[in-house]
Amino acid sequence: MGNVVDELREVKRSRYAVAAVFAVHGAVTGSFATRVPWIQDHAGVSAGQLGIALAFPALGASVAMPLAGSVSHRFGARNALRGLIALWTLSLVLPSLAPNLLTLCLALFTYGATAGMADVAMNALGVEVENRLGRSIMSGLHGMWSAGALIGSAAGTLAAHLGSDARLHHLLAAVVLTVIGVVACGWVLDLQPAEDEEPPPRFALPPRSALLIGAIGFCAVFAEGASLDWSAVYLREQLETSAGLAAACTTGFTLTMAIARIAGDRVVDRFGAVRTVRVSGVLAVLGGLLIVVADRPAVAMSGFALMGLGIAVVVPLCFAAAGRSGSNPSLAIAGVATITYTSGLIAPSAIGMLAQATSLMVSFCLVTVLSGGLVAFARVLRPGDRAKISRPEAAAVPDPRP
Repeated sequence: MGNVVDELREVKRSRYAVAAVFAVHGAVTGSFATRVPWIQDHAGVSAGQLGIALAFPALGASVAMPLAGSVSHRFGARNALRGLIALWTLSLVLPSLAPNLLTLCLALFTYGATAGMADVAMNALGVEVENRLGRSIMSGLHGMWSAGALIGSAAGTLAAHLGSDARLHHLLAAVVLTVIGVVACGWVLDLQPAEDEEPPPRFALPPRSALLIGAIGFCAVFAEGASLDWSAVYLREQLETSAGLAAACTTGFTLTMAIARIAGDRVVDRFGAVRTVRVSGVLAVLGGLLIVVADRPAVAMSGFALMGLGIAVVVPLCFAAAGRSGSNPSLAIAGVATITYTSGLIAPSAIGMLAQATSLMVSFCLVTVLSGGLVAFARVLRPGDRAKISRPEAAAVPDPRP
């Protein structure tokens, strides 16, 4: 009984530690996003050049994410995550130091590469903790990422309001977040490869299962990217609202996603991943329809809120399903992450180009159609549907309480 209690305590401690790492990862993203105007001015780049530079984080992530499995195999999950999260937090300093377009692109490529590898490592550990606990936690972990992003963006907004130098702001933020991340990593599960386990290939195509799961993630992230980047513009251009109300719409969308993710694990445990995603897809489609037909701000804002509620838990469930879909969880998670990063990269520009050719309303018709893909293809998440996992109670860490 003592060993069972100790194991349960270790797994629960690891859950909170991984949650802290997710929050740190999100805080870096929020800290960077709020200072992009300062970075643009410091580097002396135009809006078009900035758009080119902002494609490099996704490029760096796509190139580097397949390497995460090799790093974890060589150093063990705990040491790998500790090193990767430190590289990610410290890379926050690089973009604000860039004096021109070339160095900014290189800095953002490095920033994205470290982000992607840390993302894969922490999601792989999250899936392992979820498996050992025998209940869903991935939605809550991604909710912690959203909470961290909100905290980081709030601190960045304050720093920008005070007119602080982004180099100093990001240096202080990087130091604080590095310390928090490294300390938290000391409590995660110390997974080591078996002695006879072959190291994963450094570069490999994602398995077929990851492609199917990634397609669901693609639809969700496309809707997320479109809503985050274009919701305020939609209210301003389509409904002629004030700048403050338009900004509030984006904030409401973000808050809805964060709250839904934090609360999502209970829903997943009760109804299973497949049913949850189908219902989520219906909510997202209803939200998209409200956005398209909206004739006043309240209707559109309700639509964006429903969209956020509908897509919130999809990506966490995609990572969870990928981690159970084959013999190499890190490779499958890296494949899903690459597809979702790609979706996040192309969504804002695709919406813009379609809006330029037609209108923003037509662009969000596309978002609504893609949201319907969540309903149509939710069954590919069945490997991650806890209602369908046939596992003896002893396979999960049992709760010793009567």
